[in-house]
Amino acid sequence: MEFLKMLSASEIFAQILSFFLLLFLLRFFVWKKILGLLDQRKERIRSEFEKIEESKLEISRLKADYESRMAVIQDQAELKIKEAIEQGRKINAQMRKQAHEDAQDIIIDARNQVKYEVSQVQEKLKDKIVDIALGAARSVIQEKLTEDGDRRIVEDFIKDLENAQ
Repeated sequence: MEFLKMLSASEIFAQILSFFLLLFLLRFFVWKKILGLLDQRKERIRSEFEKIEESKLEISRLKADYESRMAVIQDQAELKIKEAIEQGRKINAQMRKQAHEDAQDIIIDARNQVKYEVSQVQEKLKDKIVDIALGAARSVIQEKLTEDGDRRIVEDFIKDLENAQ
């Protein structure tokens, strides 16, 4: 209260008048610039937020596009794998079929070879039997026909047959 006693009414009035004059001058000359700067800053901040939101939308769109492309690539990869497996199975079946055909050819060739060798052996055996029979006939013709002689000729013939085998 003592402070109020020191002030006079004219000083208080001068102070109030100075304050309003300063307020008016500040409002007229400075206030608009300060408010303009604040408005510009507010607008800049708002535009930055809009850019951020647009970037978020673009990122989410790109992410969705990326995921859809990855799904397509994954589907294509699975399809290629299935095709490769199927092609492998076909090649396997062809190889088995070819191997079976080759084995059959080998078996047929082996059978033909065995038949050929058997026929060769039979021919040789026939030739030997003919030679033995001719030898026996020569022996029979040369020797006198007696029972002991006949028996000996037959025994010789049998021995020759055993030796031939």
